[in-house]
Amino acid sequence: MINKKALDSPKKRKPTVFKMTRLERFEKKISKDESGCWNWNGATSPNGYANFWGKDSYMSGHRWSYEYFVGPIPTGLTIDPLCRNRRCVNPKHLESVTSRENTLRGEGLAAKNARKTHCKYGHEFTNENTYLRLGKERRCRECNRRLDREYKARVATKALEKVGGK
Repeated sequence: MINKKALDSPKKRKPTVFKMTRLERFEKKISKDESGCWNWNGATSPNGYANFWGKDSYMSGHRWSYEYFVGPIPTGLTIDPLCRNRRCVNPKHLESVTSRENTLRGEGLAAKNARKTHCKYGHEFTNENTYLRLGKERRCRECNRRLDREYKARVATKALEKVGGK
């Protein structure tokens, strides 16, 4: 027999109640390895960083760890895992830095290009020999002059071929 009363009344959702403190829940989701990393075994974001239910929403596990064990993250700064392990939430491995510093410490394309001291043809990037293309891409003035000369030579050759071909 179907309970009509159960069908008529809307199902009330009970608020989530945790029986453990946030710290206890946090510690339950980590495993410590020999390198000192506290590896996160809970949910992770698509890019591999820890996700943790903080005060009233999900937040990055490394941010929660830093705020709990170290203190507030200064405005405008982000948390950089010095060990380069995205799952590490050990506060001793975390440092608050600017977004630019965090990017330059990494192994991405922006970091690799920023570490270059010479163009691909061996010219040193100096203030005198370097300019920014579109305000962000470093270019070598010497190579730019060479490319300009080559372009003008190609255009002149094509013009002569047109004149001579008639």
